[in-house]
Amino acid sequence: MNYRIERQAAYVLHSRPYRDTSALVDLFSLEYGKVSVVCRGVRRPNSKIRAILQPFTPLQVSWQGRNDLKTLSLVESAGFNGLLSGKALICGLYANELLQKLLAVFDPHPKLFVYYQYLLTALAENDIEVPLRIFEQQLLKEMGVLVDLGDLQVNALYYYNPSELVFEQRASIDERLTEYFFYADDLSAIHQGDYSQLQTRRAAKRFMRLQIEVLLNGKTLHCRDLLKVKTVPKQNSNKET
Repeated sequence: MNYRIERQAAYVLHSRPYRDTSALVDLFSLEYGKVSVVCRGVRRPNSKIRAILQPFTPLQVSWQGRNDLKTLSLVESAGFNGLLSGKALICGLYANELLQKLLAVFDPHPKLFVYYQYLLTALAENDIEVPLRIFEQQLLKEMGVLVDLGDLQVNALYYYNPSELVFEQRASIDERLTEYFFYADDLSAIHQGDYSQLQTRRAAKRFMRLQIEVLLNGKTLHCRDLLKVKTVPKQNSNKET
């Protein structure tokens, strides 16, 4: 049976060359989650969709095909989020790489899709840290690995056990494992989405990273290499990602 899906809201997560003039593109769609499609002829100089089929651009797409790898049959721009540059661009690429590597094909996450849209809007306004933590938190929740932070003892010290995905109360910090220790006040603030304190934001960055590393299970995030570069060029609408 030849399945055809019409006009889905979607974003480009990643693209790579395919044969002479085509590309393989991973999309994040509202109703179908991650979808891999062949975009025929998109790398030709006169391609009408080349400038549209870019990361961070809201799209309407259609595809068809019998197998997991579909063929893109239509793509239209559905708006404009603004160009990203510098740290905002790195964070956008980071979010895309997380979704591309962690989401299963045709596993819908409509709530995560909305949080992703919120993140891109914030990044375009150069609002980075808190929206990124909120997106990571929702991603962990959708993946089913977010540690429950709703039942902590006030003023206590906790050790995050990554092998068991639990917090264990401790009397003191082990200096060899400081990155795994958290104060209850910070964890409670993270649970409530309160990032008003600098200490909480720093703790949240460690907390999210530790849990995301568990999800990645040894996979490398290439976008982290960009953090070693002093300057990052502005997003180029004609460049493969």
